[in-house]
Amino acid sequence: MPGPTGKITSADVARPNRRKMITRADAGDSPPHPPVSGARRRLVAMSTLRIGAHLDQADPLAEAAARDANVAQFFLGDPQGWKAPTVAYEGGAAALKAAAEAADVHLYVHAPYVLNVATTNNRIRIPSRKLLQQQIDLAAEVGAKALIVHGGHVLRDDDPEIGIDNWRKCAERTDLKLPVLIENTAGGTQAMARELDRIAQLWNAVGDYGLGFCLDTCHAHAGGIDLDGVVERILAITGRIDLVHANDSRDPFGSGADRHANLGDGTIGAEAIAAVAAAADAPVVVETPGGAVGQGADIAILRKLLS
Repeated sequence: MPGPTGKITSADVARPNRRKMITRADAGDSPPHPPVSGARRRLVAMSTLRIGAHLDQADPLAEAAARDANVAQFFLGDPQGWKAPTVAYEGGAAALKAAAEAADVHLYVHAPYVLNVATTNNRIRIPSRKLLQQQIDLAAEVGAKALIVHGGHVLRDDDPEIGIDNWRKCAERTDLKLPVLIENTAGGTQAMARELDRIAQLWNAVGDYGLGFCLDTCHAHAGGIDLDGVVERILAITGRIDLVHANDSRDPFGSGADRHANLGDGTIGAEAIAAVAAAADAPVVVETPGGAVGQGADIAILRKLLS
């Protein structure tokens, strides 16, 4: 909880953790909904559980079906470019929205990686704000539940407080037609959303504007945040976790490397990742390699551990 001043402090985000880790034996025992018991609780969890993957944008619904997924995350256009977003799905935004509703698949859009509203570089920050609004507008048209955007960073010699204030100005001036979720990132000492203290500073600046949070397990692990108790610590800062990116990490704890692995093939482990997802009680997206086979297997593992 916030300290007496109403602001989050380092003491608030570093309090001892007492959460029991979920194992394969008891993964289904943490209720994600208002208290119900026994078999009824398991039925509720299985019927409402939302798990999916980051998919090709040409036909995310067909890709979701191939993975037995009811969540589809995708890009709108080039993730490494500055062009205005586009809908690759045949028939456009309206057709994709209608088809997703008919298939009961929840859509999430990931903003381009180049977008960085925190930077002090005007040639990046100003186009980033424009592109962010364009992404929001089109994501709303396709009926997306949210737009995910990385927290960004400032230049090496810049004061991070400038980046935090740039985020505040962006949040203040952006027309949030749908939730915008800031995602924690894995590397960089000047990042806005790598360390808990920095995330707390950021949230003190932007939390009142309705922004949400996306928790990436690989990014947290590689960024040096212990996953044991991470949900409680994030909730103490943001009050919300709207989406979980359930990714194993190819690299060790604190490496700063953003390299995803399939669940159980990395340095985190499937049970620890499922524990985060269960505690967060939010939709889950895997951004793991292997296409329909690899991601499908990861989704099946999560369903087994969480249902």
